[in-house]
Amino acid sequence: MLDHRIRSRQTRRLFLLSSSSACLLTLAGCARPQNQRNTHALKLARQARPPALYGQLHNEAFPIAAIPRGRLERKYQRRRVHYQTDEKPGTVIVDTGKFHLYHVERDGWAMRYGVGLGRAGFAWSGRAKIAWKRKWPTWTPPQEMIARQPELARFGVVHGGMAPGLDNPLGARALYIFQGNKDTLYRLHGTPEVSSIGRAVSSGCVRLVNHDVIDLYKRVRSGSPIVVI
Repeated sequence: MLDHRIRSRQTRRLFLLSSSSACLLTLAGCARPQNQRNTHALKLARQARPPALYGQLHNEAFPIAAIPRGRLERKYQRRRVHYQTDEKPGTVIVDTGKFHLYHVERDGWAMRYGVGLGRAGFAWSGRAKIAWKRKWPTWTPPQEMIARQPELARFGVVHGGMAPGLDNPLGARALYIFQGNKDTLYRLHGTPEVSSIGRAVSSGCVRLVNHDVIDLYKRVRSGSPIVVI
């Protein structure tokens, strides 16, 4: 009788141990290891993270370096904004008072960029059109500029201008501004000089960081109107 009781107790103990082990194995099978969970979460976070707005551009004729975080003021960074205007979609508007350029979209929206502008006495304003666009353009200083800066004569028309490149004053892209059929000699163009955005430093042209002028170039069609106010 005693042996029977002992065997019963042992049987119950073994059953409970087996059940506990089975539950633990089941839970272990459903739960993902901690390091695997962390890896999966990191992968999802990377997938959800948008690409860097001003990261390095490798696929250009001349690779463009990233703009370090904080180097370009937030108010001059590219972003889509609400913008009320009577100008039709596709128009480029340069607000010289705020150092902003807007590419007008539909339904009260615009893509906004920070710009650098011409020094006092060289600034231009008015209504015109963007006659054409160029990737990595050649730069040819006008005769008026050469007269003020004779050292630029080596880049004059007779010498074929300055070859495209990272040191070229027009940067990665240029959009040429005409009034009627007359070249105003003013351009929307790129620059690697981030510190010039939000300031009046150039000789009349409207400059954007190279990242932004590349983005603008994709949006603007040749013949689009431009208003500088």
